[in-house]
Amino acid sequence: MPGTSPRAPRFLASAPRRRSPALVGLLAAPLLALTACGGSSGTPADEPTASASAGGDFPVTVTGANGDVTLEERPEDIVSMSATATEMLFAIGAGDQVEAVDDNSNHPAEAPTTDLSAFTPNAEAIAGYEPDLVVLSNDTNGIVDALETLDVPVLLLEAAADLDDTYAQIELLGEATGHPEEAAEVVADVRDRIQAAVDSVPADAAGQRVFHELGPELYSADSSTFIGSIYSLFGLENIADGAADASGGYPQLSAEYVVDQAPEIIVLADTRCCAQSAETVAQRPGFGDVPAVVDGRVVEADDDVASRWGPRVADFAETVAGALQG
Repeated sequence: MPGTSPRAPRFLASAPRRRSPALVGLLAAPLLALTACGGSSGTPADEPTASASAGGDFPVTVTGANGDVTLEERPEDIVSMSATATEMLFAIGAGDQVEAVDDNSNHPAEAPTTDLSAFTPNAEAIAGYEPDLVVLSNDTNGIVDALETLDVPVLLLEAAADLDDTYAQIELLGEATGHPEEAAEVVADVRDRIQAAVDSVPADAAGQRVFHELGPELYSADSSTFIGSIYSLFGLENIADGAADASGGYPQLSAEYVVDQAPEIIVLADTRCCAQSAETVAQRPGFGDVPAVVDGRVVEADDDVASRWGPRVADFAETVAGALQG
């Protein structure tokens, strides 16, 4: 599901295709793994941290899920194997330092996309770009150790659990790339936009039931996930929370369950990968009577924006706010 940093030959293939259970699982796993993106007051031991001067002086030591990483000089040949990290790097002004990105990093347009696969990462192929920093969101097939064996600096930033994780990762990348002030500005902007989105919604929107669809197989995301944390900001009731099998926060629901829960809002995060739309949802057996369908509140979200935990999470919050305002 959500965009763990991965995204292969494009997180979403250029041609519409179904998102398989295996793919959903791979995407979902990372979206749970980070540590500190929503609103924790403390700093967990595994939360990304950084130590450096405000001016971005080097050397700098940053801490990711793989431990401490010391960068003697500002990295100028970064390889991003995470679509979310790619968006963060460009947002904080480090785009010129990015040498290559994986095949799922399709935003922004100027990102130097390659055929490097985040799903099946190859250490030698990555090292071929002579990176002075590699950013990952998954330690697939032991890629972290493989790269470190080749003396390649690696920073593992797993999928965010909440907004605090997002903010922490943006600031961490700011320190690691010499852009701490720009990173702080990005965080402040995202915070302000999300707060404005929440404030724009009528108070009576709280308590409405929402169904977030990751794929036509009805995989969803409950409130323990990064995606679910966004809905919690609006006070929505996530129907995935009642699933019999939590499946790490990304349960597969049955059509009967969704219909019985009568969600007032349905958010489709499978419009590009799987060609789902308000029209296709309305055609499903039993869905014609679901309040979200009857009232025209089926939101056709951008798969990437709804799955990645980078700066565009503010876009997603604004999309949710728009549906609640309507």
